[in-house]
Amino acid sequence: MPAVIAKLLLLSPGQTRRTASSTDRQTAILMRGAKILVETLKEHGSTLVFGIPGGANLPIYDELQEGGLRHILARHEGSAVHMADGFARVTGRPGLCLGTSGPGATNMITGLGTAYLDSSPVICMTGQVSTKMMGNDAFQESDSFDMMIPVTKRNFKIRDTGDIPGVFAKAYRTATSGRFGPVAIDIPSDTVTNEFTGEASITADARVESQGITGSMRNALAMINGASRPVLLVGGGAKWARCGDDIIRLAEMLGAPIVTTVMGKGAVPEDHPLAMGTVGMHGRRSSALIMEEADVVLAIATRFSDRTTGRTSDFVPKAGIIHVDIDSSEVGKNIKNVVGLTGDCGEIVRALASMTTRSTGARAPWTRRVMAMKNYCQCDFNIMELPLKPQKIIHDLSRLLPEDAILTTDVGQHQMFATHFFEVRGRRRFITSGGLGTMGFGLPAAMGAKIAEPGTRVVCLTGDGGFQMTFAEFATAVENDIPVFVIVVNNGTLGMVRQFQKQFYNNHIFAVDYSRSPDFAKFAESMGGKGVTVERPGEVEEAIRRGLASDVPFVADMRVDINEDCLPMTPPWSGRDGTVYGRCKWRSITNGEIDNFGM
Repeated sequence: MPAVIAKLLLLSPGQTRRTASSTDRQTAILMRGAKILVETLKEHGSTLVFGIPGGANLPIYDELQEGGLRHILARHEGSAVHMADGFARVTGRPGLCLGTSGPGATNMITGLGTAYLDSSPVICMTGQVSTKMMGNDAFQESDSFDMMIPVTKRNFKIRDTGDIPGVFAKAYRTATSGRFGPVAIDIPSDTVTNEFTGEASITADARVESQGITGSMRNALAMINGASRPVLLVGGGAKWARCGDDIIRLAEMLGAPIVTTVMGKGAVPEDHPLAMGTVGMHGRRSSALIMEEADVVLAIATRFSDRTTGRTSDFVPKAGIIHVDIDSSEVGKNIKNVVGLTGDCGEIVRALASMTTRSTGARAPWTRRVMAMKNYCQCDFNIMELPLKPQKIIHDLSRLLPEDAILTTDVGQHQMFATHFFEVRGRRRFITSGGLGTMGFGLPAAMGAKIAEPGTRVVCLTGDGGFQMTFAEFATAVENDIPVFVIVVNNGTLGMVRQFQKQFYNNHIFAVDYSRSPDFAKFAESMGGKGVTVERPGEVEEAIRRGLASDVPFVADMRVDINEDCLPMTPPWSGRDGTVYGRCKWRSITNGEIDNFGM
């Protein structure tokens, strides 16, 4: 019997009602639905809710404080979801957010879409008009249940107060079983204001267990053992599974390089000799070349997005593909003709390692070639030129961040500079919006991450465009003593869009440059934090040191060159010949020279 149901059966003053009959006296328990809800959250181990109150969810708020749960009052409901998302990505446990009906619920949809595409276990609660008023276009009514279906793993509408414990049991289980994902619960106001008597419904779905190791393991092992040029491609699901050590162990057995997707960045420490960095649209050229030459690609917990594969007709043309994923619907969806292994990727990787033949000297030429490509791909991005270059910021950030730091990013050029150049080594973690590409994600996600690990340094790398979408939450950070460090890579424009206009729209620059923006350092100070403005390369290190040492939220406004593009770049619609190299030294090397690497 769940604890919350047991509490319903306890007698306490003010909670009892006597009913008499000719033969006996029965005792029924009265407990408001909102109290049942809060007690249910506590039963599942939750202690924190991000949100904004409104008319339809006030009964829940009325119980939150009495129930002892911490609440972070956001400035926008979308940011509350991003905070819960950041919290979930650090802890692996569901992050909770709470909004009201109507615009409160619709404001949360983008945050849920972000969590859905990145498989983050967020539980989103929304108030709703009473069950009697639903469908009448009541004040602040919206059909949030139907609107949230495309951006959630599952959603619910509570119809009766007694359903609350069972619905939440399903929600927690759904969010954190199989492929993680967000769940939405729509809560009509009368279901939490009604007093409940009787036996609560606790019927829940059967627990969703890992599907185990399925698919053609024999074929996969034959491919791996017979490969002379194997490569491990690691996606974001490996971070949720926490199986980086298992992946490294298998890679070392095979003598196989490890490349990652943007979402997989940080699944394995990037200072490991076999770690090659990211692949895809803004990935390393060495990683792309290794993928092109592979004869077997073991893809672990990736969905093969277009930003990773480019044109699917050109993707790993010489390789057989083994696709390991917990979600069977992803196997064979974007890339066909794969050997699929469905189940927990950590379990599968460990099973493969236990049955795989350890690499001998036969793969030594491949290992030498891989190392030669990796060494050539090391470049000096400690650029001391004026105007300040984004690469310089990433260089100093990578050098100065503690080995257990968390870096969140927003979306745009700075994000791709970070995925390409920032080194996730030691216990560092890298959190970004990869699937939906949501501008404004970085700051609130950093706040959720900081709350999850108060003793860890958390840095948000953002652009001036993304920062201005949610920078009201900086006041929330100050208000709640969440000392995140925000680095604004400020080029006065929507940099990635501008770069596309330059490269693919005949330099037709339109509707991307900001003629007026705030002084972000003064903005931080006006909100009760601290700030500094940086314009020269020699000022970057000191600003980072100050930000990391600050005990209050801190903004470093780093004003960078508007004309510095994030390159190399291989657009998804083009093949290797369409790569735009910029400063990258691969631009001048010939195919013949590449053929001689490691020889």
